[in-house]
Amino acid sequence: MSETAIAARPPEPDFSALSDGQLIAYREAENRFRASGAARAILGEPDPGAAIHWREIALPGRVLPVRVYRPVPAGEGETAARDGLPLVVHVHGGGFVGTAAQCDWANSHLAARLPALVVSVEHRLLAPGSTLANAADDGWDVLGHVVRNAAQWGADPARTAVFGESCGGLISALTAIRARDAGLRLAAQVLVNPAADVTGTMFDYASMDEYADSPAPVLPQLRLFRRLAVPPGADARAVSPLYADDLRALAPALVVVPTRDAVADHGRCYAGRLSAAGTSVRLSEYPGARHAFLTLPGVEPQAGAAREEILRFLRAALAK
Repeated sequence: MSETAIAARPPEPDFSALSDGQLIAYREAENRFRASGAARAILGEPDPGAAIHWREIALPGRVLPVRVYRPVPAGEGETAARDGLPLVVHVHGGGFVGTAAQCDWANSHLAARLPALVVSVEHRLLAPGSTLANAADDGWDVLGHVVRNAAQWGADPARTAVFGESCGGLISALTAIRARDAGLRLAAQVLVNPAADVTGTMFDYASMDEYADSPAPVLPQLRLFRRLAVPPGADARAVSPLYADDLRALAPALVVVPTRDAVADHGRCYAGRLSAAGTSVRLSEYPGARHAFLTLPGVEPQAGAAREEILRFLRAALAK
């Protein structure tokens, strides 16, 4: 990490003893950093072939920001070619901290190189009173809104995929299941290091034991994540795709697993369940990569290879 980035980033708190006020203050400071120019030393520079802007969507009971990535026309007369674009609805990771802006590197590249319209959901973050069910509803409702209004967005609703990392991978997996149940056909789902199990068995995996403290201590963050995601009395199975009753006939999946990751076995097990249900799935492992590697191209050398694999998978799935 560059000295500028180190100086600009807020110190990480003690996640095992974080008050509600401290959580909110840390989240606001960390998200300012992730959206700043200083963070690009680790988060990567956006692709100049994509235009990026924020937009608000009116959803039931709330207005939600989304970050929109659209390919820049190559020249005069190219505007029409940028209508009817494939649609990729993306959900960022982070759970109780995170912003769509941290994913500019990967999402702008997909928008420019597929090409496609990429809409990244600035979902409600986990906090006391804001559970994972809220964030899952945000992912689903944004997908439905853009598909219903595809002509206004310049998108082709028949060529739609979902894509997410970590908590966003979990939300994208849940969205794919809801799409199947609602009769909305998706062309693909891309799940990167998905935290697919937030039930009482969340920590009962070999990868949890192996990477609980290396390359960084993660159990305090994961315990906070689970406590905020599923309040006492809630049905954790409803937000744990690994325990979904029926995984048949879902969109073809690419599950990307960095191996130096406490939740690596979540992705492996979910890919196994998809395969057993007859859903087309490709499990792709990146040896030695850490949990959030796709959003850290400045420090994770395998991020570029993973981004290119996702591009190839989506290009094939979203072809006319």
